Amino acid sequence: MTENNAQNPITTDAIIIGAGPVGLFSVFELGLNDVKCHLVDILDRPGGQCAELYPEKPIYDIPAVPVCTGAELTERLLEQINPFHPVFHFGQMAETLEKMPDGKWKLTTDRGTVLQAPIVIIAAGGGSFVPKRPPIKGIESYEGKSVFYSVRKMEQFRDKNIIIAGGGDSALDWTINLQPIAKRVTLIHRRDEFRAAPDSVLKMRALVAEGAMDLKIANLTTLNGADGQVTSVTLQDDSKTTHDLPCDNLLAFYGLTMKLGPVANFGINLHENLIPVDTSTFETSVPTIFAIGDINSYPGKMKLILSGFHEAALMAKKVFAYVHPDRRYRFQYTTSSSDLQGKLGVSDAA
Repeated sequence: MTENNAQNPITTDAIIIGAGPVGLFSVFELGLNDVKCHLVDILDRPGGQCAELYPEKPIYDIPAVPVCTGAELTERLLEQINPFHPVFHFGQMAETLEKMPDGKWKLTTDRGTVLQAPIVIIAAGGGSFVPKRPPIKGIESYEGKSVFYSVRKMEQFRDKNIIIAGGGDSALDWTINLQPIAKRVTLIHRRDEFRAAPDSVLKMRALVAEGAMDLKIANLTTLNGADGQVTSVTLQDDSKTTHDLPCDNLLAFYGLTMKLGPVANFGINLHENLIPVDTSTFETSVPTIFAIGDINSYPGKMKLILSGFHEAALMAKKVFAYVHPDRRYRFQYTTSSSDLQGKLGVSDAA
């Protein structure tokens, strides 16, 4: 995607903040109503909490799907929305939102991406996922220089001596992906058990057995370096023995925590860090801003994925009226409407 700024904003029909299951299904419901979408998510992949925190954990309450993992649900949703060509902006936080003179919203991310649309849909779960900072004194001075919590450009780690800390999917995935281009990769975890996908663990152990990378079972206690550049880390094993391990970069994947973040400054009425909505449309206190999924609040609210899907359907109907004020809304079934089937690419009526 080409870079843009305030002088060259990206325009679309609807901006969706959050690319979890509810945000993804919103693309489907909006697409059926001829509403184009861009999605912004702080994570580096779609799926939200499902994909990041429990990609292999079974989910049993998706209608007509007896069991699927978070990763599988994400893949099926991506396949379902593919006909509508959504555009994703990953690794970015929705930082500011302001109303333009023409009535549209201008959203700016922490990476300077500027989006403009008449509709904003907040589907951010409990808020933005923020990486957990390792409890290491002085780590702040290294962040963004030689210590990172995500990978945005693999090339910056080419021929570098990298330490990756963590035992989940992100740690294992990046260990495997960066091993071919890095000078050396060392994975550090406090115990010889991992929360990542079994296939990823097997691939990592195979690389260790081949001598292509290192695995250290220890705790990371100290960073050593100066002027933002780490030169080594201090490890402590179960016997309390410490030793230093040289490195150029540290990638720390200690999980995520949820924070409402900049959404709290969007001028929307909040109640206990949740967003109250009108349950007939899921519009917030601010017209043309909607909230669906776990981030909203109303009497009887149940924090279930299927509840978010229902909310997305009703939200899309009201959004249609805003985006296409000159058109009459027609309720149709995908099973019988040749028009909807054409949009989905399953008939000749496209």
